[in-house]
Amino acid sequence: MKEVVLYLGDIHAALEPTRVKTLLGSCVAVCLYDPVQVVGGMNHFMLPRGGAGDAEAARFGIQAMEGLISALLRIGGARRRFVAKVFGGAHVLDIEESHVGVPRQNIEFTRTFLAAGGIPVLAEDVGGYDPRHVHFDTATGRVFLKRALTTDRLASTAPPDRAVTLS
Repeated sequence: MKEVVLYLGDIHAALEPTRVKTLLGSCVAVCLYDPVQVVGGMNHFMLPRGGAGDAEAARFGIQAMEGLISALLRIGGARRRFVAKVFGGAHVLDIEESHVGVPRQNIEFTRTFLAAGGIPVLAEDVGGYDPRHVHFDTATGRVFLKRALTTDRLASTAPPDRAVTLS
């Protein structure tokens, strides 16, 4: 199976079976899937809003979401059939947490955008304090998620999180 790694500001949509992978901290990744056409894709964005003229506009939620939807439509997906899975938005920076911080804004933006577009969210793993490795299979819509332990968590006596498979 083909593998693609996404970095900040990347979008990938695939007609052929592809494993799309990324690592998230406070950023959010949305996996969209059309189960009838069997196409899927993922984005990885940093902030909910930004400058429309920015050369790297997909770093921002609105452009990343519109870009992913457009890419899936170009390869035969139908917006009315899209389903979503949402990941990220962890508080990973060593600064005081705020209820209006970037991770929370990213999560709220994503939920609002998908709800307004009538795209159901089948699964999400957002918030908390751990970065996440996300692997999305565009042929099945399945996601493998593994939390990455932060240095603080590694030093603690708490048992590490186990990998989670989301269907």
